[in-house]
Amino acid sequence: MLDAKWIRDNQDAFVKGLTDRGFDDPKGTLNRVLKLDEERRGTIQHLQEAQARRNAASKEIGQAMAAKDGPRAEALKDEVARLKTAIQEGEAKEREVEKAFGDLIATIPNMPAADVPVGPDADANVELRKVGELPKFSFAPKQHFEIGEALGLMDFETAAKLSGARFVLLKGPLARLERALAQFMLDLHTTEHGYTEIDPPLLVRDDTMFGTAQLPKFKEDQFLATRSVTVEEAVDERINLTVTEKVDKGSLPVFELSEQFWLIPTAEVPLTNLVREDITDEAKLPIRVTAGTPCFRGEAGAAGKDTRGMIRQHQFFKVELVSVTTPEQSQEEHERMTTCAETVLQKLGLPYRTVVLSTGDMGFAAQKTYDIEVWLPGQGTYREISSCSNCGDFQARRMNARYRPKGAKATEFVHTLNGSGVAVGRALIAVLENYQEADGSVRIPDALQPYMGGLTKIAAPK
Repeated sequence: MLDAKWIRDNQDAFVKGLTDRGFDDPKGTLNRVLKLDEERRGTIQHLQEAQARRNAASKEIGQAMAAKDGPRAEALKDEVARLKTAIQEGEAKEREVEKAFGDLIATIPNMPAADVPVGPDADANVELRKVGELPKFSFAPKQHFEIGEALGLMDFETAAKLSGARFVLLKGPLARLERALAQFMLDLHTTEHGYTEIDPPLLVRDDTMFGTAQLPKFKEDQFLATRSVTVEEAVDERINLTVTEKVDKGSLPVFELSEQFWLIPTAEVPLTNLVREDITDEAKLPIRVTAGTPCFRGEAGAAGKDTRGMIRQHQFFKVELVSVTTPEQSQEEHERMTTCAETVLQKLGLPYRTVVLSTGDMGFAAQKTYDIEVWLPGQGTYREISSCSNCGDFQARRMNARYRPKGAKATEFVHTLNGSGVAVGRALIAVLENYQEADGSVRIPDALQPYMGGLTKIAAPK
C-alpha cells in the first residue's frame, strides 16, 4: 500500500499516477484519503492528549491526598473517571477510523515508475527487444492442443469430466515433458542464477494474500478452501477461524466453526511473505528465492478468452522468482530477474520478445513490469510467458517487512520483486508449437533431453 505521508506531500503526483493507470475518480480518491487521514490523525492526537492528562491527573491525586486536600483529590478522581470513559470512546473511534482508512488505502494501486510508458492498455506497451529466429515450416503449423490431442497425450474431455472446464490431463511423455521443464528451470535458477529453492505451502491465510495484494481487490479471482473444525481444534491450534451463524428449527442460533485457506494463485504469495513482519539485516539482502508449484486462479472476467487449449487454466504449474532488496538495489535487481527468465527461453531455443508494460496494463502492485512473450507458431503471435515486476515498498508496507541499514537504529521498508521464471504450462505449449514436425511428432530441445531420459522426440502414433 501507499504511504499516507507521501500522498499528503505529493498530491499532484498521486492524482497523476492514478490518472495514468486509468483509476476511477483520482481527485475524489485523493480527497477521501486526505479527509480520512486528517480524521485519523486528529483522533490519535486527541486520544494521546487524553491519556497524557489522565496520567498527570493520577499523579496529582496522590499529591492532593498527601497535602490532605480532600476536595481537590475528589475532583481529580472525577476527572480521571471522565477521562477513562473518553479514552475508551476514543480508542473505539480510532479503531473505526483506522479500519476505514485501511480499507480505502488497500484498494489503491501502486504508483507507476517515471519511465513507464503512459497508456490505457496493452496497445501502449513498448517493445524492448526480440530474441531468436522465428521457425520456418514446410507445412501449416498446428496449435498446441491439436498437436497434443493427435499424439493422444493431451486430454481435455476427461479433465472436464473430472473437474469441469479449463483443466487438462497430460499423459505419458507429455506429462514427463512438463515435469522436465519445471526441473530444468529450477536447476538453472538455483545453480546458475543464485536463487534458493523453497517448497512452500499451497494453502495460505488471509493476511498472507493481503500482503501481496491479492486481497481484497482480487478476491473473486481466487479459490477458497474451508474445512469444519471443532471447538477443541480452534482452541489448540492457530486456526484462521470463520464463524457462521445459522438458525435451527427451534429458532435458536447455531454456530459453525470452519478454518479458511486460499489456494495460492502464484508462489509469489508465500515466497514474498517469508519476510512478513520481519526486520532483516541489510547484509542479508538481496534475498533470492524460487519455487515450482501448482497455481490456482478463478480467471474471473476471462469468459470467452482462450477457451481451447492450455493457455488459460484454473490450475497450472509455474516456476516463480522472488527477490527482496534494499530500495537502492531494486532497479538493478529487476533487470537481473528479467535476464534470468529470458535465459530459460534462450536455452530452450524459443523465440521471444520483451516489452515494458504501459501504466494501464500493469498489475495492481507493480511500479514497473517487463513481460516476456514467447512466439507461438500455431497462433502466429507472441504470448506472455513471464511477467517480472518491481513492486517497490508497496507490498512491504502491507506486510510490515523491513530491514535495518548498516549502522542505523531506524528501519526502512524493503523492496520486493517477483517474476515467472517461467510459466511451465506455457513453456510446454511453446515447445510443442516451435518443435513440431510434419508427421505430428515433436522434437525435444537439447536442454531438456537429460531430463527426458535421453528421449529426443515424442512420436505420433502409427
